[in-house]
Amino acid sequence: MNKNKQWLPTTKKELDYLGWDYVDVILFSGDAYIDHPSMGAAVIGRVLEAHGYRVAIVPQPNWQDDLRDFRKLGTPRLFFGVSAGAMDSMVNHYTANRRRRSDDAYSPNGRAGLRPDYPTIVYCEALRSLFPDVPIIAGGIEASLRRLSHYDYWQNRLRPSILTECKADVLVYGMGEKPIIEIARALSEGKKIDEITDVPQTVLLRPLADLPAERETDTHIVLHSFDECITSKRCQAENFRHIEEESNRWHGRDLWQVTGNVAVKVNRMNPPMTEAEIDASFDLPYTRLPHPRYNGKRIPAYEMIRHSVNMHRGCFGGCAFCTISAHQGKFIASRSKDSILREVRAVTEMDDFKGYISDLGGPSANMYKMGGKDLSACQKCRRPSCLHPKPCPNLNNDHSALLEVYHAVDALPGVKKSFIGSGVRYDLSMHRNADERINRVNRRYNEELIEHHVSGRLKVAPEHTAPGVLNLMRKPSFEQFREFKRIFDRINEAKQLNQQIIPYFISSHPGCTEEDMAELAAITKGLNFHLEQVQDFTPTPMTVATETYYTGFHPYTLEPVFTAKSREEKLAQRKYFFWYEPEYQRDIFNSLSRMHRTDLLSQLFPRGISRLTVASPQPSRRPKNDHSKQPRSHQGKNPTKNRKK
Repeated sequence: MNKNKQWLPTTKKELDYLGWDYVDVILFSGDAYIDHPSMGAAVIGRVLEAHGYRVAIVPQPNWQDDLRDFRKLGTPRLFFGVSAGAMDSMVNHYTANRRRRSDDAYSPNGRAGLRPDYPTIVYCEALRSLFPDVPIIAGGIEASLRRLSHYDYWQNRLRPSILTECKADVLVYGMGEKPIIEIARALSEGKKIDEITDVPQTVLLRPLADLPAERETDTHIVLHSFDECITSKRCQAENFRHIEEESNRWHGRDLWQVTGNVAVKVNRMNPPMTEAEIDASFDLPYTRLPHPRYNGKRIPAYEMIRHSVNMHRGCFGGCAFCTISAHQGKFIASRSKDSILREVRAVTEMDDFKGYISDLGGPSANMYKMGGKDLSACQKCRRPSCLHPKPCPNLNNDHSALLEVYHAVDALPGVKKSFIGSGVRYDLSMHRNADERINRVNRRYNEELIEHHVSGRLKVAPEHTAPGVLNLMRKPSFEQFREFKRIFDRINEAKQLNQQIIPYFISSHPGCTEEDMAELAAITKGLNFHLEQVQDFTPTPMTVATETYYTGFHPYTLEPVFTAKSREEKLAQRKYFFWYEPEYQRDIFNSLSRMHRTDLLSQLFPRGISRLTVASPQPSRRPKNDHSKQPRSHQGKNPTKNRKK
């Protein structure tokens, strides 16, 4: 083993090489082990290591044999840590149509089948059966977003907190560095795991006798019980508003939910990490490489992030279908410019680096260093989005700091060009500020982004064209996309660039009708788009859209909302993405005739019915329609180019 590139040990042989006769913490992960600051298990391992603990990791253990992978490193001194991986396992395994995927981007050679469904449950049960007295801490995206009662799309039922279904002692949700160190320190000091009850961002089971008598105070909220939510979908909808609001508060409250004969207690979120805290996490000695056990094998997720750099965590967009704020919070925690430059320099020293940074981004590429002008107002705020229904007047949308980073990175020796592969919030960069200086800076940001930082294709996410659907999505008017496209086209023409703008769209989102999709088809055709990046809405745990889908009510208004649910309804909407494909055209014609929308027929097929069976004269690409909105647990970096916004 090369001591200059030291991974966390994964085998008994590696422990012996290090001369370790004990391990403090053993982490189990559903992903291949990539020692990179974008991968959650690596981050938790490195943070624990930096605090003096000996940490080993077991990636993708075999759960179908005699459980030897769970036994091979023995008993840890402090605890086992369990994570399903960087994605919810069900999003990883199944399409929006509940069809099993044939690959896994987080496994060597993209091989499917190296993790079970719900690894959090399966791994914890295996460890509990073998080590009944050793504490087990569950974390990662799957556990984080299933911390309270939630709708499971793949089983089509409401499920309780995952902590009641697995054998873990404690669940850590959100960004795990601070809570995991607090737990490790308490255990090291001799506390028992059931005595550690007040660590922020942890979930635990308490006896019903501990349930607060008052339903709501300044420090806690008692939610409707799981049994009440099973009986009444309205109760589940009412619960979710509290869950989302408390997840996005600077100083939140504890949440309680009775489930069977226990009470699930969700301790409040931590305030956002300081610059020093987030720098400390990103500056740890990651090798930035997959473990040598994968030599000769390709891990697709790693290919997407190997030359990229994540600049911040959190997102204040609050999109209804997105789970970023539920996991990372809405307040932006930004790295220092020096920390970012240190990581870029490390990338330039990689053997395969050719001079191009693939992404200087984050959950949303252009929220770096942004937040409230008056932070005291932010600390009282309960809004789930700083951009919807219109940008908050307290929001500072100054892109100066972001431009400074771009310029500093591009000036580094070895960097030919830096690209922005993450999704860009054009409504943020185009929003008019009261300060004209900021407006000038933001115009320059859009110009520099388009001229210098697009790798041929700029990804943006209008998501829909219908005002009512966009409102439910918490997205801006489609007119803003039109305006941004005009800027994009003007700069491309002026600079003689041959770049494409690639919009993302969703069908079957709550509130969307077949007629809305038909209008989307006509509008995007008028803009000369043959859509590639499209997605049928997939309900994932802990989003407003999922709660609306399941309950039929919007959690904030409790008004009923139509949602396409049956396979037929969903296909009826999805087909409009592909109006240019001959096999869809007859069905579209019949549907629009039934709706008496001859105006849309003439826009989509101006040459009339007789040409419907003739192939489209323009070449078309088969769409890539399996993009997931599910955020990853690896601290905000999405190996599929941050398809989140």
